[in-house]
Amino acid sequence: MRITIIQPDIVWADPAANRKKLNDLILPLEDTGLVVLPEMFSTGFVTEPEGTAEQSGESLHWMKELSKKKGFAIAGSIAEKSEEKYFNRFHFVMPDSTDTTYDKHHLFTYSGEHLKFTGGQKRTVVQWQGMRFLLQICYDLRFPVFSRNTMHGGIPEYDAIIYAASWPEKRSAAWKTLLKARAIENQCFVIGVNRVGNDPGNVYSGDSVILAPDGSTIACAEPYRESVISGELDPELLMRMREGFPVLEDADRFSLEKGNMR
Repeated sequence: MRITIIQPDIVWADPAANRKKLNDLILPLEDTGLVVLPEMFSTGFVTEPEGTAEQSGESLHWMKELSKKKGFAIAGSIAEKSEEKYFNRFHFVMPDSTDTTYDKHHLFTYSGEHLKFTGGQKRTVVQWQGMRFLLQICYDLRFPVFSRNTMHGGIPEYDAIIYAASWPEKRSAAWKTLLKARAIENQCFVIGVNRVGNDPGNVYSGDSVILAPDGSTIACAEPYRESVISGELDPELLMRMREGFPVLEDADRFSLEKGNMR
């Protein structure tokens, strides 16, 4: 399965401008099964969502129309207002308009995201073209228990993790290290999608990457530049790695219950 990462320079708080920019990057694509966008791709990472977070669903509608037109799935997070609450919501949209969502669980308290946004209380795994994807957003990367690949009937829960992020340059070393760690410890592919450019508080270096289950690099974007990169997720490679070194079979057994998630 071919994955394409879009690493854009996001226009601050301007969904229409960002959709136009992304259209120019995505419409030429042909040979791909999934396109992944960063965290809050339509606005940049906002912690004061009043007047900026989307209410009309225009960016979600855009994702659905583009997915239907091109025939591939599109994934990324949007700052949204729903029923008088704000969510950092990950959408995984398929060509038939199926929309699987995940609300960011670990809100970024360091920047005050938790003061205005409501955190999600469940993990989300979506299946597409024979691969199972765990959906995660930015700060979730720092919490390995929440992303731990658990065994069900001798089968791992998922095959790949997607991290849609707005991860600042000043913490890029952590981004690179933790993405590799999540791939290795969960024996899965990892897709880390970050932005470039500036917003009112940060500089972003991008460093978007697709990693194999052993932490090796399948494809990576050039830092500090808008980029479109693609890589193959090979299920046979995944199976060989898991069968050749069945580390997940020795993993600690536990479950994430809603009431225990804090």
